[in-house]
Amino acid sequence: MQDMMVAIGNFGFPMVVTAFLLVRIEGKLGQLNESILLLTRTIAQK
Repeated sequence: MQDMMVAIGNFGFPMVVTAFLLVRIEGKLGQLNESILLLTRTIAQK
């Protein structure tokens, strides 16, 4: 049982942090993509 707790501590926490960061970065990348598309359209119109 103690080995299981150590394994969760060693792998569970980094996995949760990684998942959280990936979800946050995904949203930011979507916004960045929209901004780049808007900038491309704006430049193309001039």
